[in-house]
Amino acid sequence: MPTALALSPHLDDAAFSCGGLLHALGRAGWQVEIVTVFTASVANPTGFALACQTDKGLGPEIDYMDLRRAEDAAAVAALLLAPPRHWPFREAPHRGYGSAPELFGAVRAEDTIVPDLTRAIRALLAETAPDLVLAPQGIGGHVDHVQVVRALDAADPTAPILWWRDFPYTVRDQTPKEPLRPRFADLPETECRFGPEGRVAKGAACAAYATQLGFQFGGPEGLAQRLAQEDGRERFRRQGTLPESLGRLVADVG
Repeated sequence: MPTALALSPHLDDAAFSCGGLLHALGRAGWQVEIVTVFTASVANPTGFALACQTDKGLGPEIDYMDLRRAEDAAAVAALLLAPPRHWPFREAPHRGYGSAPELFGAVRAEDTIVPDLTRAIRALLAETAPDLVLAPQGIGGHVDHVQVVRALDAADPTAPILWWRDFPYTVRDQTPKEPLRPRFADLPETECRFGPEGRVAKGAACAAYATQLGFQFGGPEGLAQRLAQEDGRERFRRQGTLPESLGRLVADVG
């Protein structure tokens, strides 16, 4: 049984960006491991970190990340996949980033999390020996996404990688930030197209992240509209030669 490893910065990124392919891999007999990096609960958050939950109508007494981890488990179940893994690294608002603009600006010099992430990723790669890795391109410029890309590069995986386009950052602006564009510019584009079953599964998975829908899409209706516009298609940059068994699921474009 081949193994696919999806390395998701946040509790929604993998489902939002490549849920259709993840579902298709599972249905094709792959073992799919979804690992989310930044999921740590932080007691008594303050300032911007606290505002990240109160602006979604969640009081300070609520363990926001525990709620989000439960949403993620429901989302992965909707994709008919094995339960996800949640790593105890802190999101950027708990690492000194004090505003929304800072989250999408330059990585802070004191944000030295990459070595720790690299060690964790190397151990994960050794444990799972994946035949395929899926990870973000960092489109949109969120510092957590950028740091995951840097750590995965430093871990130097031998498996082929499909670097996903970070949805919904890809559609939020006409020309989204791409701070790592030179890193991916020469890699061929690859596309996954999926039919009604995959669209339903991805839609249910994305809808499971109830705390995020208002902020990201304006609500469930906005999510459904955005997914419809994607037309059952997900795009990636391909690094390395893909297993032959993926030939029915993805194909180079352009």
